[in-house]
Amino acid sequence: VQLQASGGGLVQAGDSLRLSCAASGRTSSTYGMGWFRQAPGKEREFVARITRSGLSTSYAESVKGRFTISRDDAKNTVYLQMNSLKPEDTAVYYCASATTIRSYYGEFDYWGQGTLVTVSS
Repeated sequence: VQLQASGGGLVQAGDSLRLSCAASGRTSSTYGMGWFRQAPGKEREFVARITRSGLSTSYAESVKGRFTISRDDAKNTVYLQMNSLKPEDTAVYYCASATTIRSYYGEFDYWGQGTLVTVSS
């Protein structure tokens, strides 16, 4: 599975941004997809995940109510709509794919390159 993330950029606090992650390859083996982020000097952290069916999603507490994960199976693409952005959301955002429920709730199997989101105050 290959993952291509895009949509990052420089925005001001309070603005919105939508990230996209296009998947290719053996996407039929996907159990779910997720977004993670890594801020400068910090460890990578979970942001949001969505099952293949799209019926189940979960979010980190820090983004609940502001971020929304969704998917378009026809395009093999997962999105992360980010609203009310804060300077602390500044990070490199990575999309990832999980092939089993274990990896979905643990360590995802495939990772895309990151896309940088910078939120100025």
